[in-house]
Amino acid sequence: MIVVEEYVVPDSRSESRLMDFAALHFKSLPSRSSSKKAIKRGEILVDGVESSAVTILKPGEKVTLVDLGLTPPKAYELKLEVLFEDDFMAIINKPAGIPVSGNRYKTVVNALSFNLQQSGEADALKWPKPVHRLDVPAQGLLIVAKTAGSLMQLGKQFQERKIRKRYRAIVAGKTKASGNIQMPVNEQDAVTEYQTVSFARSLKTGYLSLVDLRPLTGRKHQLRIHMADLGHPIVGDKTYTTDQPLLKGKGLFLCAVELDFDHPVLQTKVHVSINHPDKFDALLRREAERWKKYKG
Repeated sequence: MIVVEEYVVPDSRSESRLMDFAALHFKSLPSRSSSKKAIKRGEILVDGVESSAVTILKPGEKVTLVDLGLTPPKAYELKLEVLFEDDFMAIINKPAGIPVSGNRYKTVVNALSFNLQQSGEADALKWPKPVHRLDVPAQGLLIVAKTAGSLMQLGKQFQERKIRKRYRAIVAGKTKASGNIQMPVNEQDAVTEYQTVSFARSLKTGYLSLVDLRPLTGRKHQLRIHMADLGHPIVGDKTYTTDQPLLKGKGLFLCAVELDFDHPVLQTKVHVSINHPDKFDALLRREAERWKKYKG
């Protein structure tokens, strides 16, 4: 049995069920459904004891996610772009439209063993595991652990907000030069910094803005919710676009383009960056040309 992640329940006035706590804290469990299944399999322990999803946690209790050495998933033969890899971890470019994990065959988790080398370390995981989440329609950099030690250390860095991420997006409307968004997401504190890169005129939205987004917290759908609340929803976001025309047909214009953090074992600096997808430039160019054609 390998300890994957571990957290101590903090002092709080409100009670928390094990199910809710696991879904919120464990980075290697990307959804409530996966947290529920892990509890059923006995992979989440409270002070070393198996518990039910509705168990009420008490301050000071230790909640642990363990790897019981279950059967590895069947490999999904999808070629992934691997930006970095060693015996401890890897960074891949997740394609848009592919879920990181879930109760299906075509996931990034199932494709990892097809693309990455098995670690030779003593605490090697039976199969590589993503350390964090990335929305299904989004593309970009995803950190993957290949050993139990790396999974623990990277999870700790995420918890302590030491992993710096930058996203590139196209949003509706004309944004300010820069800004700091502090609005709760799912009743939790959430902070996002943004900086405008460029503009293009658009017949449907007046302007489109190319922006860099830096989440200082890691809430689910944080960037999408924050930009929509600001009045500048991310182009192609069917969930959070309400007061702007939805430009359809090319997916969500959101990509994780840069990562900065400390290597979980070697303690060296890791920096990986990619360009935003070609479709970003194509959309801005097309919208600018249409504006010029019809508005002069």
